[in-house]
Amino acid sequence: MKALNDNLGYTKYLFEVHAVGKEFSEVKRAYLAGFLDADGAIMATIEKHLEKKYGFRVRVIVKITQKDSRVLNWIADEFQVGKVVRNRTTHDWIVKDQKLVREVLHNVSPYLQVKKRQADYAIEILEKSIESKKDLIFVAQLADALSRLNVRSENRRKNNAVTVQEGCLP
Repeated sequence: MKALNDNLGYTKYLFEVHAVGKEFSEVKRAYLAGFLDADGAIMATIEKHLEKKYGFRVRVIVKITQKDSRVLNWIADEFQVGKVVRNRTTHDWIVKDQKLVREVLHNVSPYLQVKKRQADYAIEILEKSIESKKDLIFVAQLADALSRLNVRSENRRKNNAVTVQEGCLP
């Protein structure tokens, strides 16, 4: 990801140069944001992970669902990020790599209308380094806040900030 400063002093984040040597236009980033707003999800999961210092990790996932895979394949090919997977009746474009999720969100966030708050929470989660249990609990609370903004999260998540607080390794 590249950070560029514009004339007004704002930092713009741009996808790394594409395989064919071009940067992604504002139009393409706005197009992706529209799909994410309409048919996408920005989710945070709290997972037990014994290799992590405190026994948990918080991961952010970006996903867009469509019945037809063509536009999702175009997105994956055009942006060189994520993968398209088939479900029973739909297809998902999924980005799980945390560095790439952060890059995608930085690039589409200025254009989001419906999922702007979810993107803001997700970016905060991705940019917080976990140096202590307190940091992990804070990030888990952000994940809970993001989850409350997602319609389908209710009764689906198994772990939350309370689980982290109670089960956190010393």
